[in-house]
Amino acid sequence: MRAKTYRVTGKMRLRNGERVRFTTEVRGISEEEAREKVYSNLGSRHKLKRRHIYIEKIEEVEKLEDIKNTYVQQLAAADKIIVF
Repeated sequence: MRAKTYRVTGKMRLRNGERVRFTTEVRGISEEEAREKVYSNLGSRHKLKRRHIYIEKIEEVEKLEDIKNTYVQQLAAADKIIVF
């Protein structure tokens, strides 16, 4: 299994009722794992419940140059990652 890069777009309803569009890139084994990471990241960062996050599209990013997030791009370019 190899990790792939996914671009996730959608809307989220903030605590004040405002709706905001988002696009984020995450690494994951499958689309389901990418979806879970987005729910986790946005929920913890903005204190949102999952029902307030509407994911419209999940697409796999094939080329390394198409990745906009520099941290995710460096992770995708790495040959191996060592965790201590």
